[in-house]
Amino acid sequence: MAIKISSNFDSGNITCVDCTDPGDIRLEINKDAHSDFFQWFHFRLTGAKGRDCLLKIVNAGDASYKGGWRDYRAVATYDRASWFRVDTDFDDKTLTIRHRPEHDSVYYSYFAPYSMERHADLVARSLSSPRAALTVLGETLDGQDLDMLQIGTLREGKRVCWTIARQHPGESMAEWWMEGFIGRLLDEADPVARALLDKAVFYVVPNMNPDGSRRGHLRTNAAGSNLNREWAEPTPEKSPEVHLVRAAMHETGVDFCLDVHGDEALPYNFIAGAEGIPSLTEKQTVLQAAYLTALRHANPDFQTEHGYPKSKPGTANLAMCTNYVAETFGCLAMTLEQPFKDNADAPNPFYGWSPERCIKLGAAGLDALYAVVDDLR
Repeated sequence: MAIKISSNFDSGNITCVDCTDPGDIRLEINKDAHSDFFQWFHFRLTGAKGRDCLLKIVNAGDASYKGGWRDYRAVATYDRASWFRVDTDFDDKTLTIRHRPEHDSVYYSYFAPYSMERHADLVARSLSSPRAALTVLGETLDGQDLDMLQIGTLREGKRVCWTIARQHPGESMAEWWMEGFIGRLLDEADPVARALLDKAVFYVVPNMNPDGSRRGHLRTNAAGSNLNREWAEPTPEKSPEVHLVRAAMHETGVDFCLDVHGDEALPYNFIAGAEGIPSLTEKQTVLQAAYLTALRHANPDFQTEHGYPKSKPGTANLAMCTNYVAETFGCLAMTLEQPFKDNADAPNPFYGWSPERCIKLGAAGLDALYAVVDDLR
């Protein structure tokens, strides 16, 4: 049986340069449409059962975040449910995946994908709860629905909490995080969820970038726009996703906002705040410190030692979600980053940082929010 590489499916991305010899399979990652960003890959290998395979991504050295390949291992699956790590090395030019498949079909990916079908299942499952309601904010450039869940009821005195994920579609760990966050918030037996919903209403956008997700992009939407640089002046033509969500935020107001992402290079879970905004207040600083402490206690996979350098006062890029929201609404706004690699503080050699651990971290987000919810106004 001849070996074959394919990627013509939801979030698929790869081009086969030469796939005749299993010991020298040469591949290239495609760039995001209308953009130079590339790093996300997701493809299927068939016909190689029991054969030693070297899958060489020959343009990896030119990828958007070259440092992300160092100490990185790709993920693989046979059943499309359980994703495990496989031997991977990088020589500064080529990323090489070394694997002997045990079955006739195996999938490889940058991180465990989160398909648009699974997104649809997440929304449908959420709506089985009386706590949840759906608003379709509008359509993307590819004609997909932009879904927003409202969890809880809005009434006088309640805090307004926003969580969004996957502005960068290749950061699929962000929507795995959403499964844990939404699932716990809808659990009627959970006392923390119940207490939070007494005090707050939640607006949740599990996937900000459906087009990029389906197309297999790393960082941009169908127009080639990096959504997390569009918040200052979004347009329906270039960044309808941000245009729609930002308009909804202005309708509801915002007391809390968490923007969930993934980081290619750093093997840690961490928070990036809005320290550089012109109007930063002591209250925002104190609230963020309390949230970080509570999240670290709720889930030790989160840490505060490693992360991005803090922006100097007045230097924040207000085209980014966290900075725009914190500056505009005077609220606690943060960006949560998760690793593509593993959690260096608590590594798992077989799975690395995994969907299951993302889900647990998402659930722990409720404990952290509960610690500060009374002080959000």
